[in-house]
Amino acid sequence: MTTIVGRHRAKIGAMQAPSDETVAYAKGLNAHLLGPGSLAEGEWAALGLPAPHLDTIRRYRLERIRQLLRRFDYAGIVVYDPINIRYATDSTNMQVWILHNANRYAYIPTEGPVILFDYHGAEHLSDHLELISEIRTARAWYYLIAGDRYEEQARLWAAEIGDLVRQHGGGNRRLALDKCNPEGLLALQNEGLTVHNGEEIMELARAIKHPEEIVAMRRAIAACEQAIAAMRDHFVPGVTEQRLWSYLHAENIARGGEWIETRLLTAGPRTNPWFQECSSRPIQNGELMAFDTDLIGPYGICVDISRTWLCGDVAPTAEQREIYGLAYDQIVRNTAILRPGMSFRELTETAVLPDPTRYNRYSLFYHGVGLADEYPSIYFPDAWANYGYDGIVEPGMVLCVESYVGRKNGREGVKLEEQVLITETGYEVLSTYPFEEPLLG
Repeated sequence: MTTIVGRHRAKIGAMQAPSDETVAYAKGLNAHLLGPGSLAEGEWAALGLPAPHLDTIRRYRLERIRQLLRRFDYAGIVVYDPINIRYATDSTNMQVWILHNANRYAYIPTEGPVILFDYHGAEHLSDHLELISEIRTARAWYYLIAGDRYEEQARLWAAEIGDLVRQHGGGNRRLALDKCNPEGLLALQNEGLTVHNGEEIMELARAIKHPEEIVAMRRAIAACEQAIAAMRDHFVPGVTEQRLWSYLHAENIARGGEWIETRLLTAGPRTNPWFQECSSRPIQNGELMAFDTDLIGPYGICVDISRTWLCGDVAPTAEQREIYGLAYDQIVRNTAILRPGMSFRELTETAVLPDPTRYNRYSLFYHGVGLADEYPSIYFPDAWANYGYDGIVEPGMVLCVESYVGRKNGREGVKLEEQVLITETGYEVLSTYPFEEPLLG
């Protein structure tokens, strides 16, 4: 096990700690310190977009978590979701792989040292992060790693967590946890801990962005929109959906982006109903093509915007103009009503929606966005009884305004979405990629 305290390592157990020279070399080549690269930096400079102050973001996020831990009277929180680890520590490692292999976690006490448990041999990835007090090798107990010894390994894992809570919790045994298998919960309870919903803590923390997070988000959106423009350059009759989608991936990664969460790009009859994933089908002249970026861009920021384009050199049909106009009107009107202090229920009751008896629709009006799709979700009136929950729209929230419109039994559909910052006095639309003038005429 290797420990890092500040910039210093100490050997613990059998694992040999790297030399100071090796640490310095690895730290100098750290991907986060190297940054997104000259392509993105040049584009951001041309747009006048300053760099975010990452240390300010990191300190703000940690304090947001701790404020909520105090509010809920928890001793601390253990986070497994790699997006929650990123929020709490700004540390990353194999993010998509870790989504389905529980091999990284972090312990954030309400008061005390932040401890990152990382994949073995990966301790050097977080050398640059001063808010992480200690790095230990994670104890994995999912079945791939532990086999039929998973209960034994879970008990050892829980004993280490229990020791940390006893050491830093001030007698408080209430622990928040975001993800866990049943045997882990039982093992924690056998350590004398009561386990509570850590997702609530993390979603509430992530909901309100610091101004420096918005600086980072502006850059991520600009990078995404450059990637969309590159995709547009390849949007010609005969290109397949998945080949077109690949350009967005490539250009996102070239600008320091990380991954794309869905495959939502379809054309022609595959746009209605929504939520089909991109395929090998060639896009035809005169068809609508709709996409939802759903990407994790530079700085780990999610950019979630949607557009619908008309393929080729033909005039749009009357149906295409109708459904595009309805979707565009919904986006514009539902953005215009946003203001701080509104309740979620008030938004549900005020937002507009094309006649659901005639048109297919999306699954909700609005949702939060930050490091991924986030709290809150704001539903249609007829879904309120089953899914709706109330809350207040606050400055610093970023909401995605959603619309999907396709005729019932119609051929095509239109997907549009904007990313919108809630300000002290109203809102600011952060996404800037233009809409389709031929479809609005």
